[in-house]
Amino acid sequence: MPDSSPPPPVHDNAFHRSIGLFSGTAINMTQMCGIGPFITIPIMVAAMGGPQAVIGWIAGAILAMADGLVWAELGAAMPGSGGTYVYLREAFQYRTGKLMPFLFIWTMLLAIPLLMSTGIIGMVEYLEFFFPSLGWWPVHLVGLAATAVVTWMLYRRIESVRAITIGLWIIMLVSVIGVAAAGFSHFNAGYAFAYPADTFGGKFFTGLGAGLIIGIYDYLGYNTTAYIGDELRNPGRTMPGSIIISVIAMMVVYLLLNISVLGVAPWQEIATSKSVASLVVERSWGHLAAAVMTVLIIVTAFASVFTGLLGGSRVPFQAAQDKVFLSVFARLHAKHGFPHVALLTMGMVTAIGTFFDLTEVINMLLAATIIVQSIAQIAALIVLRRRQPTLKRPYRQWLYPVPCVIALVGWVYVYVSASTLSLILSGLWIAAGLVVFAIWARVNRSWPFAPVEVHETYLGNE
Repeated sequence: MPDSSPPPPVHDNAFHRSIGLFSGTAINMTQMCGIGPFITIPIMVAAMGGPQAVIGWIAGAILAMADGLVWAELGAAMPGSGGTYVYLREAFQYRTGKLMPFLFIWTMLLAIPLLMSTGIIGMVEYLEFFFPSLGWWPVHLVGLAATAVVTWMLYRRIESVRAITIGLWIIMLVSVIGVAAAGFSHFNAGYAFAYPADTFGGKFFTGLGAGLIIGIYDYLGYNTTAYIGDELRNPGRTMPGSIIISVIAMMVVYLLLNISVLGVAPWQEIATSKSVASLVVERSWGHLAAAVMTVLIIVTAFASVFTGLLGGSRVPFQAAQDKVFLSVFARLHAKHGFPHVALLTMGMVTAIGTFFDLTEVINMLLAATIIVQSIAQIAALIVLRRRQPTLKRPYRQWLYPVPCVIALVGWVYVYVSASTLSLILSGLWIAAGLVVFAIWARVNRSWPFAPVEVHETYLGNE
C-alpha cells in the first residue's frame, strides 16, 4: 500500500535546463568515444575472425538503440539526476523496498572502476609503443602508478572539469580523424575485404557473441543524458533525440575507423596488435607521426580515467546521502569536502582491475551490470506503465514493446556469451551485495525487516 505521507520534493529544477539536442548529443558522443575503439578493434577482429568485424559494431548499435529507447522513456518521464538509480527506486519500491537501487549502487562500485581499468590497461598498451620490452611486472607497476596518480589528483576539491572535458573531446576527435585519415591515405581494399572462406560458418555466432560484448562496450555512454536529466531543455525531445543520433553517428564513425584500419595491414596482423592506431599511422605516415598519435591516445586514456573516477565517486555518495546505501559513503573529506571514501574504494578496485586481461575486464563489467541495470530497467519500464499509468511521459517508446524485447534478447545473449570467470565473479559480487543489503536493512529497519515505504515521487510533478 502506498504511504499516505506526502512524497519528498523533486529536486529536478535545481539545475538550469540549458542542454539542448545538439549539446546533449555531443555529451553522449564524448562519453562513447574515448580510447575504446583504439584498444578494441584488434579484439573485435580476433573475435569475429576477419574483416566481418564490422558486423559486431552494427549488432552493438542495434542493441544500443533498442536499449536507448528504454532509457529515453524512463529518462523523459523522470528527468532528474541519477538515471538507473531513480528508475529502479521508483519501479521496485512497491514490493522490495530499497533493494534494487541498493544493488545497483553496489554493482557500480565494481563496474565503474572496471571501466576505468580498461582505460589504464589501454594506456599502458600504447606506452609499449615507446617501451616494447616491458615485462609483466613493469607493465602492471605502471598501471598501478597511473591509477595512484589519478586518485591523488582527485584527492582534493574539484569544482569543475569543463576544461578537461573539452580538451578530451578535442584530442579524441583529432585521434579518430587522424587514424582514419592515415588508414584511408594508404588504403588497400585487398586487406580490408579479405573475408575468410568460412566467414559465416559454424563458429560465426560464437564469434558474434564475443564481438557483441566488445561492440556494446564501445557504445557505452549513449545514455549519459539520462544521468543529467535535470539539466536538459525539453527532456521529452532532447532525451530520445540525443540517444538515437549519438548511436547512429558513432556507428558510422566506428565502421569508417574499422574499415580504414583493416585497409592498412592483413587482418591477422591487426588482430594481434596492442597499439593498432600507432601501427596504422606508422605504416602510412612514419614513426614520428605515429609517436605523436600515440601520445594523444595516452593523454585521452588518462583524462578519461580522471573524469570517469571523478563522476563515478559521486554515485555511491549521493545514494548514501539519500539513505539508500551504506552511510560510510556519505562521508566527506574533513578539509576539502569531497567523498573520499567512495573515491579511495573505486581507486582500489580500478588498481585491481588492471591486473586482468582487457577482454576479461570488459566481460566482468558488462556481466556485473546486465542483471541489475540493463534487464532491471526493461522490467522497470513495464512495471511503471502498470503501476503509474498517469505518470507524465513526454516520450513513449516507439513500437512498444518491440524495443524492450530486442534489448532483452540482446542483453541475455551478451550475458551468456561472457566468459565463465566473469559470470562467476559478477555473480559472487551480486550475492555479496544481497548479504550486505540484508545487514544494512536490519540496522536501518528497512524492508524486509519493516513494511515498504512507497513514495511516488514523480506523479503529479510538473
